[in-house]
Amino acid sequence: MGRSVESILIIEDQEDVNLMLAEALADAGYLVKSSYTGIDDSQEIRSNQYDLILLDIMLPFKNGDELLRELREYSDIPVIVISAKGMTGTKIELLKLGADDYITKPFDLGEVIARVESNLRRSRKLKQESTALRYKDLLLDTGTKHVTVGNNDVELTAKEYMILELLLTHAGKVFTKSNLYESVWQDEYLGDDNAVKTHISNLRNKLRQFNPQEEYIETVWGLGYRLYKK
Repeated sequence: MGRSVESILIIEDQEDVNLMLAEALADAGYLVKSSYTGIDDSQEIRSNQYDLILLDIMLPFKNGDELLRELREYSDIPVIVISAKGMTGTKIELLKLGADDYITKPFDLGEVIARVESNLRRSRKLKQESTALRYKDLLLDTGTKHVTVGNNDVELTAKEYMILELLLTHAGKVFTKSNLYESVWQDEYLGDDNAVKTHISNLRNKLRQFNPQEEYIETVWGLGYRLYKK
């Protein structure tokens, strides 16, 4: 059986560049949608299942780096940044923000197609290696970072997702606030538990939104948190 056609969102305000990229990608066999401003793209990405995003940095109304920062709060979709800025510092900063690849204008269309194919290939491999973690009516896919309760998609921030994955991976284990903070924030725990408490509360509320009758995360008083005992 052949692989389904992959879809790409191009966010580029220069119409001629956007059109050139769209035609080249369509000729290479991809489904393509073009966007020009960056202002409505966060909702566009949340509402549609794209396989990869080509993102220009200098956009009207909302810059690409701001959009990338927002995107990485809820999605791991591959992002290739296209920018006229060729400085090494800019590239490093964007890669730290979560970009998967970087192409500098002016670019060669053949190189763009090759980088798109390379990033999609890596993404497909990760999806194939994914593990489904189930608990009650909750399903977490470690490859796509996709979480559902029943048939409902749950939109989590990166930190909320990491907490949930940790609890699901170690079912029954009690995690102290220190455990969670050092595992998720990758930093030394200095006793301020507000960050952990806030993220746990938000995570509970998001899960409860789709099934108010069910409990997923249990507070073990004086110790920490674990999956709620069935």
